[in-house]
Formats: sequence, C-alpha cells, structure tokens
Amino acid sequence: MSSPVSVPGPQTLPLFVSADAQRPIAWRHGAPVLLSELRTHVAAVVARLPKQSAPASMINLCDDRYKFLVAYAAALSVGHTVLLPSSRAEQVVADVARANAGSYRIDDAAVDAALAQPSSEAINERIPADMTVMIGHTSGSTGQPKTFPKLWRTVGGSNARNAQSIRAAMADKASTVWVLATVPPQHMYGMEMSVLLPLAGDMAVHAGRPLFPADIAAALAELPRPRVLVTTPVHMRAIVASDQQFPEVDVIVSATAPLDQPLAAAMTAKLGGEMVEMFGSTETCVFASRLTAREEQWRLYDGVRLEPRDDGTLVHAPWFVEPVLLQDLVELQPDNRFVVRGRSSDMIEVAGKRASLTDLTKRLLAIPGVQEAAVFQPDPDAVGTIRRVAALVVAPNLTAREVLDRLASGVDSAFLPRPLLIVDQLPRNELGKLPRENLLKALRRE
Repeated sequence: MSSPVSVPGPQTLPLFVSADAQRPIAWRHGAPVLLSELRTHVAAVVARLPKQSAPASMINLCDDRYKFLVAYAAALSVGHTVLLPSSRAEQVVADVARANAGSYRIDDAAVDAALAQPSSEAINERIPADMTVMIGHTSGSTGQPKTFPKLWRTVGGSNARNAQSIRAAMADKASTVWVLATVPPQHMYGMEMSVLLPLAGDMAVHAGRPLFPADIAAALAELPRPRVLVTTPVHMRAIVASDQQFPEVDVIVSATAPLDQPLAAAMTAKLGGEMVEMFGSTETCVFASRLTAREEQWRLYDGVRLEPRDDGTLVHAPWFVEPVLLQDLVELQPDNRFVVRGRSSDMIEVAGKRASLTDLTKRLLAIPGVQEAAVFQPDPDAVGTIRRVAALVVAPNLTAREVLDRLASGVDSAFLPRPLLIVDQLPRNELGKLPRENLLKALRRE
C-alpha cells in the first residue's frame, strides 16, 4: 500500500489525530483492528464511491459500527458530506435523499462488497477545516425537519474536549480507551462518542451496538481496560433492574435525556467507574459535562461562554461558526458552571398562571408507583393562552384516577393533564428520546 496522501497547510486538519499505524481503532470479531487495516478498508470503499463533478453526499445506513466508521472516513477523504437522517425509516431517508441532489446511500452490504476488492490507492488524510463533514437532521419539536451542518473544525473542537472529559474521569489516562456504545452512529450523540472519538480522539470502539443487559455485559467483557460505556438513561434503567453481572467499567457516559442522581449512583454501584453526563444538542454538539452521581451543576468546556436570554441561551465557542441559540434556560454559577432551569418552550400559561412541563413531569415521577412519565402539549398552536397538557404515565399498579388525585395535591387544577393515560411503556426512539410525533401517536392509539 502506498503512503497516505498528505496535503499540508493551515486550512486542513487530520482525519486521524493519531496517525500511528499500529494503534488500535476498533474491536471487531473478537480482536482489535489497527489503524493500518482501517486505512486499507477505507481505501477499498473510496474506490467504489460515486465519481461525479457535482458536490456529493453520503447517506450512511450501516448498522455495523465499524463499517459505518469506514464509510464515514471514506466519504471525508473524497470530500463528500455525510447526511444523518433523524431515523432510518424508508420515508425519512427518502425525504433526505430528495432534498439533497447528488446524494447516495451506503449500507453494510455495500461496504462488504468494497472490502472484498481491496485497493492499493492512498487515501487523503487531511480534511479541509471548513468542509461540511455531516448534516444532522431532526424532526423538530413541531415535527418539521431541521438541518444542522457541521464543519470538520467545529466537530473537532468539541470532540477534543469530549476526549479530555472522559480521560479526566478515569485513573488510567495513558492507555488506549475502549468504547462500547448502545446508541446508533447515525445520531449526533452516537457520532460524537463512537465515531469521532476513534478518529479524532485517539480512542477505539467496539463494532457492535448491544441493547439488552446480557449483550452489553458480553460485549464489555470482550474489551480490554480502560472501558467506557456510552449509553442512555433508558438503557441504564434496564441494566440496573437486571440480575446480569457486568465487567467493571472505568467511565459511563450518558446523554439524550436528563439523568437523575439516584439512577447515576445505581449505575456506578453496579458497573463501577465514574458517571460522566454530556450536555449538548444536534445544533451545538457537546459543550459541557458533569459527574452526575455527585454533581448538579454542569461544567462548561474551556472556551465556552453562555449568554442567558429571555428566549433561551446563546452558546459561544471558539470553534463555532457563530453563536447558537438553545431553548434551555440556564442560571450561571461561579467557576464556569451552570444549572438548567427549564426550556423556553417548556413554559405554559393558563389564565395568567405559568407552569413548567419539566416540573409537572418531575412531580409525576415523585408519586410512589410511577416508573416513567411524559407531560406534553398535544396542541401547542392553540389560539390564546388556553393550552391543555396531556401525560403518558408508566405505573403498572395505579389507575389514571389515582395518579391524578395524588398529583392534584401539589399542582394547580389548571395544569392537571387531560388526558392522563396509563401506558405499558413510553414511545421512545432508539436513542431513548420522546419525539413529539411518537407522543401524539401514542395518545391517538389510546
């Protein structure tokens, strides 16, 4: 294989922060994959990518995390943007493809076909700093899709600090860090923690995406230490509730939904290690973290500054193209810390009275017997200030009437959910989030 192509200059950044050919970058089929092997696989995929003069973009649908990583690196090496649909449902993917002329799909079978025909061509390992390397898609709080382009330098700025945050929480700060993720790589959290960390964070990732406790334990047992489990509160609840024995981990990383301290403490007691919760969004990537088992306040990454406003919080970071406005309402604290007080879209008003959807949800969760709850507005565009709220509640041994009666003792009657439905489980997506369309479908089904 010829030497990697190097295009020096201040306008480019490396595809691999550590270019050591012998460093492990993945774990696959029970053995480590070295960077030298990854390079040959990337070259094989590059040889089969579409050759066209117009700008091209890849829709990466690989289930296997290693194949996703190979395809992603191949796309960047030839200057193709990677599109990340909000889900892999055919209609969602088709809509993204239709909105992006020159896009093409790649999946596990396409990567397998490429790997069957190795190429000796060198790959470009210097990526333009201002290249759009991915575009995240979300369904939006109203169901209208939104797009969030990311430059290589912007994801690199956040990713370097993600790696620092994880390493700072472990005793062994020098060895190769092995990551196992229960979240898909197609979403921004999965991208940051299981794709970008191996590329730009000098870590290595397990190729699988185990979902059930026994599978998570088996995958963790394959990996050397130090081990990092990247997961969500939904998966954590299943782990804590199971009788499965787990290998000790060094760091547990959480995001996508608020994590309460009791669950964080239960996870660290069961798996060991430190709990690192990440704060970010598709708009910003991660820009803060906290040790949730023993901290309430978030610590901003170096260089990040928050500007509270009436309609949310403006986030400033040196690697951003421009400040980003989030709906989160924060209260600044000393030592570059902050606490979250809610979201601007979270506040509701009825007859001059105000309440928070987050606070209502917390009050439901405080009722003995309530396992999960989601309070939301089924009709946020209602005229005037009369905006009813609804709730889905997981409480196997309670009736809706019993839950409402107990909630009524601490909540104004104007904000009692109508309807409040007892359900077997909340309609979460594969990241553990509760998209608005899922909540509305659940409401209609009941």
